[in-house]
Amino acid sequence: MATRRLRAFKRWMKSKGFEWSDALEFVDTLEEGIAVRALCELKEGNVVAKMPKEACLTIQTSGAREIIEDTGLDGHLGLAVAIMYERSLGEDSPWAGYLQLLPYQECLPIVWTLNEVNELLCGTELHQTVQEDKALIYEDWKENILPLLDLAPRKLDAKFFGTEQYFAAKSLISSRSFEIDDYHGHGMVPLADLFNHKTGAEDVHFTAMPSNYESDTDVDGSNNDEGIVDEAALAQNCYTDMTALDTAHVGNCIVSESDSSSVTEGDTSMLEMIMIKDVSSGAEVFNTYGLLGNAALLHRYGFTEQDNSYDIVNIDLELVLQWGSSLFSDRHGRARASLWRRLGYSACGSQNSEYFEISFDGEPQIELLILLYIILLPDDAYHKLDLSVSIAGNCHESSETILLNNHILSRETSNMSNKSLLTKKVSDALLSLADMRESLYGLKSIEDDIEALGRCSNVREKKQHHSLMLRISERKILQKLRNYASQPFKTTNHSSARKKLKRTTKENC
Repeated sequence: MATRRLRAFKRWMKSKGFEWSDALEFVDTLEEGIAVRALCELKEGNVVAKMPKEACLTIQTSGAREIIEDTGLDGHLGLAVAIMYERSLGEDSPWAGYLQLLPYQECLPIVWTLNEVNELLCGTELHQTVQEDKALIYEDWKENILPLLDLAPRKLDAKFFGTEQYFAAKSLISSRSFEIDDYHGHGMVPLADLFNHKTGAEDVHFTAMPSNYESDTDVDGSNNDEGIVDEAALAQNCYTDMTALDTAHVGNCIVSESDSSSVTEGDTSMLEMIMIKDVSSGAEVFNTYGLLGNAALLHRYGFTEQDNSYDIVNIDLELVLQWGSSLFSDRHGRARASLWRRLGYSACGSQNSEYFEISFDGEPQIELLILLYIILLPDDAYHKLDLSVSIAGNCHESSETILLNNHILSRETSNMSNKSLLTKKVSDALLSLADMRESLYGLKSIEDDIEALGRCSNVREKKQHHSLMLRISERKILQKLRNYASQPFKTTNHSSARKKLKRTTKENC
């Protein structure tokens, strides 16, 4: 269904030289927002849309370019200024037809109030991250945006450059911007941002050629930092063999609305959307933002997905040490952790914390199992191990393996067996850690959360809906961790799968 705002957007695109396939239908509904569907079968390799780079909203194309460059702003900071400036122009902006289609802001946690963040995200992987984000974004505004109003008072309307407007612009950049090329950098790409995300199910791929300005190297654009190498390569291969857009057909539908030279003929002024798989008539056409868990999807794009196999839960190292001190002493736990480090092990980490990942299937990092094993060693075994490590260090030798109570502690975790580490005591420790981690969600049970989600509208109560989805998905992983710990000798080793999962709200392992 084409609404008034979609019709206005189409008129704007035609005036700016955009091209899109007759086989694409843009649908605008209250329940789902804007989506792109196939009116007839689409084939792998078809170019279904072309977007002129000069019609993208970037630092280079914005009317605020001089102000941005004079003050030394760049990247997302400069792009936020460009968005706020064009919005301040209203109908006089060259992007008015595009901006009217965008929401004022996306429902990302960074634009939630602090009370909402503390209430809805309590215990989740995002809670601390979003608190830190909001503080940093405010400091960016105070240090970089506020001074602009004094430097260029006649060019900038202050009411469009406040903290609220800056946070709104940042939410649009996080959820909608693409890497265009070396000259334009990140920018807003009209039409390309209409395709919705589906994890691991990309139908269409955004592809950019290098700019005419500086680079002779191919640039594969993406609106995320987690590009999928295989699919990117596939998209590149697809358009090596394509015919020109104006002669390609899909079933009875013409692929192009106007004549244009193909990017294969060296046109670096255009961006393309290329089908990387066949899509049947009537189906929605999806882009993908990467293989991301619900914490990352909510953090960057403002939504979650049911049964997302890329979900993880993290257990902080400090929580492990807290558990250890409750059984022994703080000194005991930290001494054992020190030996664990001397053996060459480490947790995942960011600037503010160290943590262990629990994968979607409930399997903990083997580094966590080794740490728990060492913390629980009897004193005599611990002292033998400590002495062995010290002797190896004094001899300037790299001890690859150490035999301890018939178990080999190897510096190469891939050579170790999870089963050999899952003693009764280690299993009990995992159960305790699962309970401690779950207590961070507060007094309500997972059953309470599931019941609340059933009463919640995805359309009218987006914040509550997606925060509950995140909480439930994390708590289900903790349930699987308990199952893993309760049946240690029936588990299988999924370490190769776990290593593919990344914590996306902090630095990766």
